[in-house]
Amino acid sequence: MDSLTEALLSGAGPEEIGRHDLPPTYQAAHLLAADRGMFDGVADKDVRKSLHVGQVPMPDLAPDEVVVAVMASSINYNTVWSATFEPVPTFDFLSRYARQGGFAARHDLPHQVVGSDAAGIVVRTGAGVRHWKTGDHVVASCVQVDEQEPATHADAMLGTGQRIWGYETNFGGLAHYAVVRAGQLLPKPAHLTWEEAAGILLTAATSYRMLVGANGARIKQGDIVLIWGATGGLGAFAVQMVKNAGGIPVGVVGSAAKATLLRRLGCDVVIDRSEIGMGGDAPLTPERTIELGKRLGREIRRQVGEDPHVVFDYVGRATFGISVFVVRKGGTVVTCGSSTGYDHHFDNRYLWMNLKRILGSHAANLQEQAECNRLFQLGHLVPILSAVYPLAQVGEAARLVQNNRHTGKVGVLCLAPEEGLGVTDPALRERIGAARLNPLRTPAAAFAEVA
Repeated sequence: MDSLTEALLSGAGPEEIGRHDLPPTYQAAHLLAADRGMFDGVADKDVRKSLHVGQVPMPDLAPDEVVVAVMASSINYNTVWSATFEPVPTFDFLSRYARQGGFAARHDLPHQVVGSDAAGIVVRTGAGVRHWKTGDHVVASCVQVDEQEPATHADAMLGTGQRIWGYETNFGGLAHYAVVRAGQLLPKPAHLTWEEAAGILLTAATSYRMLVGANGARIKQGDIVLIWGATGGLGAFAVQMVKNAGGIPVGVVGSAAKATLLRRLGCDVVIDRSEIGMGGDAPLTPERTIELGKRLGREIRRQVGEDPHVVFDYVGRATFGISVFVVRKGGTVVTCGSSTGYDHHFDNRYLWMNLKRILGSHAANLQEQAECNRLFQLGHLVPILSAVYPLAQVGEAARLVQNNRHTGKVGVLCLAPEEGLGVTDPALRERIGAARLNPLRTPAAAFAEVA
């Protein structure tokens, strides 16, 4: 163990942390460029085979960057995409980015450190960093932007220089140390543990932009919101946000066990996909899509009395045609991803003749992330952590997400030696209550049942 890590784990203050040099190498979950063709022609692209954990070199620090000692991180689906080298190998992103020259050239390496979430302690700051200092407890946003690009100042997500850290860049968060831009950082909610805080920012802020912010569906009191995958990392935060806004969440899940967990979140209406005939091997033909949409619509009207105002869809091909059909006249389908496939099919008559809208959304700008983070700091949103793995078992954690055998967020301990550390406001934690902070926490042995 290097001296900086020893100091951090012993609870050293900012001055002591600053006296220790950065280690020349550090432990990280990473991919190898040499492996990019390993899954060609393979049906089961098992991410445990492509995710490596070992020492990688510490990169040089740019003037606007910060080194964070990562106490905990979490698994997002983009790590599954990276580790399966689909839809394109992320090494292609790195080489394209590196062509900008300067500090961008560092990213084009024979390895990529992955991971787009982190909670930890600032241990170094670049010469141009103003708002952060050694010893600060932070969470890291997944979004890197080009602040010199005009579009960034209208909405950072519109800039062509916007990239997702640890997916379209190197030096991500599933590691003992991570290199981030200063503009990615926000204060860690003081009442949360490292692992709880590490699982909030990417998915919660994405859900916030989709539903609440000015760039999304802008839900209001009384809105009925259909949420696909409502116990997933995006969906479980969406349920909380709809409830907070005075809306009516309608959650769709894939099993009775997940339905039970969803009710813990206070979801008003819970629908098991199997109850409307979804699932199995039957092809999703246009006719079957409409039939499933009719069944789902009848069930929503039976339980709520109306069609949904908004549909929250990140599932993609398996659900999108149903989403367009089932949303009410003048309603909105908001989408941020396609975990079951990008090639969406829907009957356009139900879109144009009923004046419906499809709204694309991607991650969140820093202001939206700050607003979302504030809701956690106030205790108005709570983490949805369901399981925690050590960094050495990151492949198993990612495999759980790859096979959709998880609920909520799957955390990964990096430098933190155990769970439960990092709380600096125990009074607020006690007021909120530990049980409320972990409504989806499920023993590892239960995941077979939840699948």
